[in-house]
Amino acid sequence: MKKLNLAIIGIGHLGSRHLKVFKEQLADQVNVVGLCDLKLDRTKKLADHYGVAVFEDYRQLPGLVEAVSICVPTTAHHRIARYFLERRIHTFIEKPITLNLKQAESLIELAQHHKLKLQVGHVERFNSAFTAVSALIQNPLFIECHRLNPFPNRSLDIGVVMDLMIHDIDIILGLVKVSIKEVRAVGVKVLTDREDIANARLTFANGCVCNLTASRVSDEVMRKIRIFLPDTYISLDYVRQEAFLYKKNGAAITKSSLPIEKEEPLKKELESFIRCVRENQTPLVSGTEAKEALKVALDINKHIWKNPLLTS
Repeated sequence: MKKLNLAIIGIGHLGSRHLKVFKEQLADQVNVVGLCDLKLDRTKKLADHYGVAVFEDYRQLPGLVEAVSICVPTTAHHRIARYFLERRIHTFIEKPITLNLKQAESLIELAQHHKLKLQVGHVERFNSAFTAVSALIQNPLFIECHRLNPFPNRSLDIGVVMDLMIHDIDIILGLVKVSIKEVRAVGVKVLTDREDIANARLTFANGCVCNLTASRVSDEVMRKIRIFLPDTYISLDYVRQEAFLYKKNGAAITKSSLPIEKEEPLKKELESFIRCVRENQTPLVSGTEAKEALKVALDINKHIWKNPLLTS
């Protein structure tokens, strides 16, 4: 089968990971035509290592590629994605899809109009642990999420809600398929002028309650979700890719480990994008799902920034 010609726009932390996956794990499916980034020295080093061309301007790429992977700061997502979609090029964008809903809607409309694939990088959907438990989850009663990271020195154009919590928002919206009735949220600034720690409580129309905590000033990495169902409790660790099932058995509780075949989520995600382009499939996280996650993230942010202490 002919390889998909693709370019990567933005060769920072995520873009370099995309490059590594494409060249080391998906080289039989993808031909990385080129890399594009404003920081040319770093980009040229990676390009030389992998034998890939460097383009100083992404506008040089149409005619050479069928798809692009966009890993630039969120502030540039709409402008760059729109450019490629207008030129009928399939587009993968790292999350969040855009800064606001109007921008997201315009990209969705463009992709639909030109019959293009628009996929957004909500990578936890492809985590093997989540895949293993998702079929078991019916009508959750309560969900608790913790996502903690050390300070990243990147993605500082957005706060922790759009940077980290949005992963869990996307997962929750995929599990609780009813409207949100109430949002409560608090957050604090620590090292930036945006919220670096946030907590949100979502109450859904069916009574399900979700509590989400995200921090990018932690001294440890934690990415866990706990899901409570009638007579059952599921604990999932995204980092370790492991999950445990706790089930009521008479007066006792039994614990079992779910069988999980561990695989790199980013590899599965990018391979899915390639498959969607080649086989005309709908992405697991298209622009539509990403817009819904963005909508909730923006609502949480609105509640956080009502606190006058944050703006003083």
